[in-house]
Amino acid sequence: MPTLFGTDGVRGVAGVDLTADLARSIAAAAVAELAGDQPRPLVVVGRDPRPSGPWLEAAVIEGLITAGADVALLGVIPTPAVARAVADGVPGSAQPAAFGVVISASHNPAADNGIKLFGPGGVKLSDEAESNIEARLAAGALTEAERPGAIRVDLADQTDWYAEALVATLPSRLNGISVVVDCANGAAATVAQTAYARAGAAVTVINTDLSGEHINDGCGATHLAAIQAAVSAAGAEVGIAHDGDADRCLAVTATGDVVDGDAILAILAIGAAANRRLSGGAIAATVMSNLGLIRALKAHDIAVATTPVGDKSVADRMRSEGLSIGGEQSGHVVLLDHATTGDGILTGLHLLHAVTSSGRSLEELAAVVERLPQVLINVPVADRAKALKAVSALTAEVSAELGDDGRVLVRASGTEPLVRVMVEALTEDRARQLAERIADALR
Repeated sequence: MPTLFGTDGVRGVAGVDLTADLARSIAAAAVAELAGDQPRPLVVVGRDPRPSGPWLEAAVIEGLITAGADVALLGVIPTPAVARAVADGVPGSAQPAAFGVVISASHNPAADNGIKLFGPGGVKLSDEAESNIEARLAAGALTEAERPGAIRVDLADQTDWYAEALVATLPSRLNGISVVVDCANGAAATVAQTAYARAGAAVTVINTDLSGEHINDGCGATHLAAIQAAVSAAGAEVGIAHDGDADRCLAVTATGDVVDGDAILAILAIGAAANRRLSGGAIAATVMSNLGLIRALKAHDIAVATTPVGDKSVADRMRSEGLSIGGEQSGHVVLLDHATTGDGILTGLHLLHAVTSSGRSLEELAAVVERLPQVLINVPVADRAKALKAVSALTAEVSAELGDDGRVLVRASGTEPLVRVMVEALTEDRARQLAERIADALR
């Protein structure tokens, strides 16, 4: 298993954990690992608007060019746009892309940054590929190409191609549904207005500052109070919130109720099944999804394939079992009929289409999921593996106490020095009591 790479790439404080030298080396190692013997491979590069983005982008480009790769530069753009360019082709280039690099820390604060890699076909890298890249970094023998590469395609500030590709996935227009979209002061701000409006929605966008200083700061998918207030003020039918790199989508109803990833999965899966478009008769969802999702889908004869946390794990399971819909409670939703990875704006468009095509409100559609009370406690720990081992017996004991009336999940965070304790039970008090019991043992 890789150690530098977490559940979603390399991530840390920019200039401290993620330096220009490390970014340069990762890029060069990725060329050696992913491009093989291709002469002058084309690599797609995109980023979110964090203040550290420009210098990390420059370091990545230097690493790629030094290793002999050419670059297709997308500038500030949602993460899934890079995956789409790798999978479907770079606009204006006849040469297929070898892989893609995204400079982003997703929902993390502005001081952080990260590097995500999309391999051939626009798919997130396997653990094996990430481990191989780490091995190349550890060996320290990154060779320079005899003939360096160059920036061959520059699409910075050009996102119309991406908006058009997203809208083209919809079966019909959105019939003027009123929606407020929170761009989290992140990459969604480059394309959300165009995409939602072009699809036929009456859209208002908020939190569109592209300075990067305020990315995810009190807004977006991790701070839903902003979209709730904006929907109420505008009298909109739906609110949609993305995160900093726009690979997530959460929603709120006209009355401010939260529609999380579980509810979005249920709405999309039930709608697809009704139209005989749900491949495999099942969806993929992670161990963090609420039991309410499983029960709701079971009532519609839809199975749930459970995966580890991370949209990469979800997408891998979907591909192996021929499924078309999967995702996470956090709002990463993968629609494999239309994309290779989680795409927040794509998800938002298809959620709005589910509302307009059903003739029902989002609130009515989301009511299909009756959530069990769920309590999540994040416990800071120095040694995640040691901490998990220390509470394994207690975790089994709590699980036995719950029986069929709930569940417990204790796992290490893939991106932070935390152990996450999640308990579901018939009442919130019971869930909190049991979660605190385990959390206290971890502290």
